[in-house]
Amino acid sequence: MRRRRRRSKASGIQSLIIALALAGGSALVLKPNERGLEGRAQVTDGDTIRIGDAKIRIKGIDAPEMEQTCFRAGRSYRCGDVARRALIDMVSGENVQCRAAGRDRYQRILARCTVKGSDIGARMVEDGWAVSYGRDYDLQEMQAQSRRAGLWAGAFERPQDWRRSRG
Repeated sequence: MRRRRRRSKASGIQSLIIALALAGGSALVLKPNERGLEGRAQVTDGDTIRIGDAKIRIKGIDAPEMEQTCFRAGRSYRCGDVARRALIDMVSGENVQCRAAGRDRYQRILARCTVKGSDIGARMVEDGWAVSYGRDYDLQEMQAQSRRAGLWAGAFERPQDWRRSRG
């Protein structure tokens, strides 16, 4: 009887250790809070980059989708492509530094990123190629709107509304 107790107690402790290790590991994978990522970035779209294998959604901004069209001077243009190009121009050949702040529903890392000390999200919104998402860059959005910069030079549907209208 004593032998069984020791065995079950030992396996219980082992199970607890394994469970704690798995929980700790999943916390790192699921919530990369304040984890730094750095390197050359590949641009996916106007608000998403890759550094190595990490897919990063720039926190606090929402850029037009790649298929999205906007209007300027009475003509439509692919504003998602233009936003992507603006982000490429900003990060091309530069070292990008990001601070992770969680994950989005698609499991992309949410992060604030900089290039040469300049906040990428703030610049994308200031230049008018993204809108503030979650009030993070409301001031920059108001400035872009008053200058009629980027998207604000014509008519556009907010990316979130555009996505919602397409199902």
